[in-house]
Formats: sequence, structure tokens, C-alpha cells
Amino acid sequence: MPERKVIVESQVGLHARPAATFVQTAAKSPIDVTVAKPGGAPVSAKSILSILALDVRHGEVIVIHADGEGADQLLDELAAIVSAP
Repeated sequence: MPERKVIVESQVGLHARPAATFVQTAAKSPIDVTVAKPGGAPVSAKSILSILALDVRHGEVIVIHADGEGADQLLDELAAIVSAP
């Protein structure tokens, strides 16, 4: 299963607008996508409540997994959202 480890660059972390954009991008795809803090339990990248519950802050690393056709492209898009300041 392809994955990306990404440092969260947004000053608000993966909350508010960055989280909404992240979830909307993941939800547009039929691919199964999860996100987790390293060593933590993965949650659905398509659930805003699950993403907010991770409490990901600026400078933290997350691991995004995707499985299916087009997974690499989707992971690149999601990584770009998370790594944008």
C-alpha cells in the first residue's frame, strides 16, 4: 500500500480550512485513504471528525496511506495540501 510521510506546515495544523480541503480531496476519490500519526491508529481521510480528532499540529508528521488505482497521484495531492504553509 503506497504511503507518504508528510510534515504539516500549516500554522493551524491539520484543522479548519486545511482539514476541510484535505477531506474534500480524499472524498472525491473512490480509493481507500487513511491518515495517522507515526505509530498511531489510522483513521479515514474522508471523515472530517476523524481528522480533527487526530489533533495534528504544525510541524508534526503524518502518514497517509492509499490503496487502489491512482493511489500515488492522490497521495501526491494530499501531501501537497498538508505541506502547504
